[in-house]
Amino acid sequence: MNAQAAKHEETIFRTVLIVGMILVAAILRIVPHPWNLAPVGAMALFSGAVIRNRVMAFAFPLLAMLAGDWFVGFHILMPVVYASFLISTGIGFWLRERRSVVRLGGAVLLGAIQFFLITNFGAWMFLNSYPKTFAGLIACYAAGVRFFWNTLAGDVCYSVLLFGGLFLAERFVPVFRPKVSAVC
Repeated sequence: MNAQAAKHEETIFRTVLIVGMILVAAILRIVPHPWNLAPVGAMALFSGAVIRNRVMAFAFPLLAMLAGDWFVGFHILMPVVYASFLISTGIGFWLRERRSVVRLGGAVLLGAIQFFLITNFGAWMFLNSYPKTFAGLIACYAAGVRFFWNTLAGDVCYSVLLFGGLFLAERFVPVFRPKVSAVC
C-alpha cells in the first residue's frame, strides 16, 4: 500500500469516528431527558470544529435534528431552533485550528447564551404565550432562565464527551490523528 492510499484510509477511519460520534449524540437526543439537557448544542459545536467541509459541518447537525424531530415531534419554533444550531456550528469554526479547554469553554458558553436569546425571542414572537410588548419579552426571558441552566449543563457535559473522546482517540490511536488534507 502506498503512502497516499494509507493517508486516504486514515482519513476514512477518522471520518467514520467523527460521524459516528455525531450519530450517537443525535440518538441520545431522542431518549428521555430533562428539558434542554440534550447533546445538540455540543454536537453542532463539535461538527463545526472538526468537520473540514463547511457544507457537511452544517449538514450533520441539521440532519440529526431533523431525524430526531421525526421521533420527538415537530413544532412551530423549529426554524428558530435550527437557526440557533447553525450559529453554534459557526461558533465551532472558531475552535478548528486552536482547540483548548479555555476556547472550548468560551464556545460552549457563547453557544448556550445565543441559544437562550434566540429561542426565547422566537417563543415570544411566534407563540401566543406572552404579550407582544417589551414587558412580555422580558417575562419570556425570565421564564426561560430555568431552562438555560439545563442547556448549559448539557452543552458542557456533551462537549466534554465529544471533544474529550476525540482527543483521546487522536492521542492513543494513530489512525485517528488529523491529516492536513483530511475531510474531517
